[in-house]
Amino acid sequence: MIKYATLNPISEVGLREFSEDYEKTEKLEEAGIALVRSAAMHEMELPKDLLAIARAGAGVNNIPLEKCAEAGIAVFNTPGANANGVKELVLAGMLLAARDISGGIAWAKENAADPEIAKTAEKQKKAYAGTEIAGKKLGVIGLGAIGVRVANACVNLDMEVYGYDPYISVNAAWSLSRAVHHVDSIEDICRECDYITIHVPLMDSTKKMLSKDCVSQMKETAVILNFARDLLVDEEAVLTALSEGKLRKYVTDFPNPLTAGKDGVIVIPHLGASTEESEDNCAKMAVEELREFVENGNLVHSVNYPDCSMGELTTPERIVVLHRNISGSIGRFTSVFGDAKINIANMTNKGKGEYAVTLLDLDEEASEETLKILSNVEGVLRVRNIKRR
Repeated sequence: MIKYATLNPISEVGLREFSEDYEKTEKLEEAGIALVRSAAMHEMELPKDLLAIARAGAGVNNIPLEKCAEAGIAVFNTPGANANGVKELVLAGMLLAARDISGGIAWAKENAADPEIAKTAEKQKKAYAGTEIAGKKLGVIGLGAIGVRVANACVNLDMEVYGYDPYISVNAAWSLSRAVHHVDSIEDICRECDYITIHVPLMDSTKKMLSKDCVSQMKETAVILNFARDLLVDEEAVLTALSEGKLRKYVTDFPNPLTAGKDGVIVIPHLGASTEESEDNCAKMAVEELREFVENGNLVHSVNYPDCSMGELTTPERIVVLHRNISGSIGRFTSVFGDAKINIANMTNKGKGEYAVTLLDLDEEASEETLKILSNVEGVLRVRNIKRR
């Protein structure tokens, strides 16, 4: 029996994916695995027996990835599970920026007691008139699960869509509409597009990716849409451009003291993935990843270790080694089993940056002494043995 903890409310639809071999606990210190959404984990003391953490969502800024890696704790996220929910809100954001829908709704509410409101509305509506999005140029920065969906949807809305992503995956490229124009630089999107939407992860290298210089190159009628992370955009530069009439609108899903309530800014209270469907999808995917790791040792959508899989366990035992990515590791691991006269039926190794994963399927179960020797090999962070049921 393995215990799991939830650090935030997690959809019951997802939790039902756990089998009878799993039991919920309210105490993280008792858990072998954990699920989290937005809870800040950087200052938490992590239990020494914690095997894995799954983030029910894409962003993992709230999880200490390196600290977990050093402790042999695999961290997973759920890319794409909430993509449709975010895509739909991006489209809503475009429409809110194109036409003053919010202003019109507020006017109607304020004048609800006017018996002549229908007649008055015909005179007032010009104040809230806007433009259509069909025929306009949209620039999509980042063509991952969300960016591809946004790009394809806007092609179908008769927009002229341009995409920038030097690291686009093969799957994303196959999914992208052939009508999307490939662009070699962010600057080209900033200069040419009427709407600019950003969908990249927040890292040191992407902070203020839409910089002051980028903003200065945009059309005075341009709209920036930010449904990824507020720190991806130089918001001070955006506010300056708005105040000087050099930008039309800034739509953001991330309220903060700098932008909330400012003229020209449409602030949405982080609703991107806040749909029942997105929360269910993220929870189900997170549970599936945890079960795959616990039951087969496979890492799928890991963010602090490389993805590594050998499918379902079919030999008597599988050894999972989480270790530093240093030369000679494989030889040292195989020597341990050679000395114990245990045959390795199959194995695989994957490395990513400073960390690596090695999976070894054995023809017979290893002794506790052998596993202890393996755990003491240079660079090893954690060893797990999984026995075939």
